[in-house]
Amino acid sequence: MKVLIVVVIIAAVVLLLVLALAVRIVKQYEQGVLFRLGRVRGAREPGLRLIIPLVDVMRRVSMRIVTMPIQSQGIITRDNVSVDVSAVAYFRVVDSVKSVVAIENVRAAIDQIAQTTLRKVVGQHTLDQTLSETDRINLDIREILDVTTVGWGIEVSLVELKDIQLPESMKRAMARQAEAEREKRAKIISAEGESMAAAALGDASDTMMAHPLALQLRNLQSLVEIGVDKNTTVVFPAPLMTTIAELGTFLAREQTAAAPLITPNGDGPGNAMPSADGPPHASPNGT
Repeated sequence: MKVLIVVVIIAAVVLLLVLALAVRIVKQYEQGVLFRLGRVRGAREPGLRLIIPLVDVMRRVSMRIVTMPIQSQGIITRDNVSVDVSAVAYFRVVDSVKSVVAIENVRAAIDQIAQTTLRKVVGQHTLDQTLSETDRINLDIREILDVTTVGWGIEVSLVELKDIQLPESMKRAMARQAEAEREKRAKIISAEGESMAAAALGDASDTMMAHPLALQLRNLQSLVEIGVDKNTTVVFPAPLMTTIAELGTFLAREQTAAAPLITPNGDGPGNAMPSADGPPHASPNGT
């Protein structure tokens, strides 16, 4: 009886060990590549999977997108400028069997090919193109990597230039260039303003030449502006004094012409007529 109990216990332990070795769980974001006696038997989808212990081997492969930084490296552009460029690549496994069978270390291989491709593509562009056409460079690098890695069961979905470090001398030269461009625009705007002001002054000069009185009024206005400060002494030139007198006479004449005439009887406006007896005379004593 005791021997039977021992045998049952041993059988249960062996069964548990066999089940533990035979059961494999493939997660939702994984695929399992099954090898039987060293030969590929295909890919297994997520879920509970059974294998034959000591005969089958299953390798789980992540199907998620992987972010891989491409380390900074010195690159000489087409116009012989040395820059340090770093990037980042995004890839994922689309064929789990190829990613296991075709290449030993997918991540290391992509890192190396990405560095050489980055150096090659950036070296074909000038510095200005590298700074302004990053989208095009990213696309070129991605296409080259995608063609290379398709045989490994890998899809490169995106490549982005992350940082472009320029030499200090180049930074100073670009700063001077930007400052020169700003000064150029400022001078152009100033010249346009002076041109418009000169045109306006020309129009004003033509107007004043056609109307001399307007010119004299402008002179008076200038004198008023000068005399705002109480401590200012203004010396009037003789021609200007004559002009002021003429202007006063003109204004008085205009005011007299605009005022209504009053009749002797006080009846309102009309032509003033002298009386029959003639104009009154004052007596010597003032009565």
